[in-house]
Amino acid sequence: MTATPGRSEFAGLAKLPWSAQILLSGFLGVIGAFGQAPYDQPAALVIALAGAFCLWRIQADRRAAAVVGLAFGCGYFALALIWIVEPFQVDAARHGWMAPFAVGLLSLGLALFWALAFWAARFVSHATFGLVLTWTAAEIARAYVFTGFPWASPAQVAINGPLSQLLAWGGPHAATFALLLSAWVLSLTGGRILKAGQGLVFVAVLASLYSPLMRPMAELSGNWVRLIQPNAEQHLKWQPDLAEVFFQRQLALTAAPAQTADQVPDLIVWPETAIPWRLETAGPALVEIGRAGNGVSVVLGALRAKGGTLRNALAVIGPEGAPQAIYDKHHLVPFGEYMPFAGLANRLGLSALVAQAGIFSSGPGPELLDFGPLGTALPLICYEAVFAHGVNAAPARPDFLLQITNDAWFGQYAGPQQHLAQARMRAIEQGLPLMRAANTGISAMIDPAGRIISSLPLGQAGFIDAPLPRPDPATLYSRFGDVPMSVFLLVSLVLLCLRQTTVRWSYSD
Repeated sequence: MTATPGRSEFAGLAKLPWSAQILLSGFLGVIGAFGQAPYDQPAALVIALAGAFCLWRIQADRRAAAVVGLAFGCGYFALALIWIVEPFQVDAARHGWMAPFAVGLLSLGLALFWALAFWAARFVSHATFGLVLTWTAAEIARAYVFTGFPWASPAQVAINGPLSQLLAWGGPHAATFALLLSAWVLSLTGGRILKAGQGLVFVAVLASLYSPLMRPMAELSGNWVRLIQPNAEQHLKWQPDLAEVFFQRQLALTAAPAQTADQVPDLIVWPETAIPWRLETAGPALVEIGRAGNGVSVVLGALRAKGGTLRNALAVIGPEGAPQAIYDKHHLVPFGEYMPFAGLANRLGLSALVAQAGIFSSGPGPELLDFGPLGTALPLICYEAVFAHGVNAAPARPDFLLQITNDAWFGQYAGPQQHLAQARMRAIEQGLPLMRAANTGISAMIDPAGRIISSLPLGQAGFIDAPLPRPDPATLYSRFGDVPMSVFLLVSLVLLCLRQTTVRWSYSD
């Protein structure tokens, strides 16, 4: 398989051995991942994407283009998702050896979506703009196929700048399209006028990614929320002699007085799986929690059994210590909370693997919880905040988003920071405030513009009393979801195919 020279400007690049081009593509992918947290250098992704467009342009055929996309994706996801090794270090003696395979296989699996985009772009048209469309379409597919895994979306790098506000209009895929479109422009070749235009585009992109958000601060509702962060490390969390210590720590943080009389919380939120007992057997502990709340409801995460199955639940505990409402997580983590195709695996004699992959069953779907004067909330347990379309599937528009999570699984580096970035994206997309209580951090109150009003850093036990912002009016994305962007991509691809067919006919004539 060999590369073919494109325009004269790429002659030097095209002279590289094809293997060197593939290595270069993988290296560019690694560079692009520095756009993600905790590095937060989004310009690196834009430059890397522009390089990928250049490499795509000089490939001889669809298969060569696909391999370039695969290499770029493998490099990108390997660094962006390096935190995947962390869950295997909780019990390193048993599971540590799996970590490299998990990172490698996950990176390869996600990179296949990008390889398909590079292949399809060459199928649709020889014009590089086709790759902007197919790459965006691949990101939509990555969010849905096999229950989806849109983590490390290119749009995620825009969270700290004005470009993030595009999420309210078109969601994550519109922001991804904007980044890819900018990179495509920067990859074009031409005369001085084009180069001047590219300079202006690059400055505009940098401004949209790095400038502070010039938007008025959110109006506050007058209600206060206490977010509890016990900092129970995952390898210690379930040890019998320490589980009670962490429980008592959360009780003390719950009962602690507010700093001022105006900041007395109207709601208290504990993180995911905050108690070591199943909900149905935790009666005495729930009474203690209700008492510590001092008349205020406490939201917490707990495991519970229902219908012979185990569920990951969120419960609202009233002042009397009884659950007032329960929500069961419905979007489970494949291979972490359940085993895909478990029936087939059991028939193949892989029952032990199924048990290790997780034995949870999913709840019925998204639902709203009523918190009286605070309004209604859409509960999200951990991984559920990753899915823009999942949040959009709420049965009605809530007043705020409520996420509980146990990011101790993700370590103390990239994973929790990327998870927080995605929570901020959901707030912008919906025009809603989002509160999140995370076991080891980062717990935060986020306003409808995605700004962090108050937070607790990683690895620190404590609480924050944060004001609850009012919701913004319903956003365009909250009304229509991914439909407009999907229709735009479909129509554009069809038109590009028709144009390419017309060109072929004219040459044949």
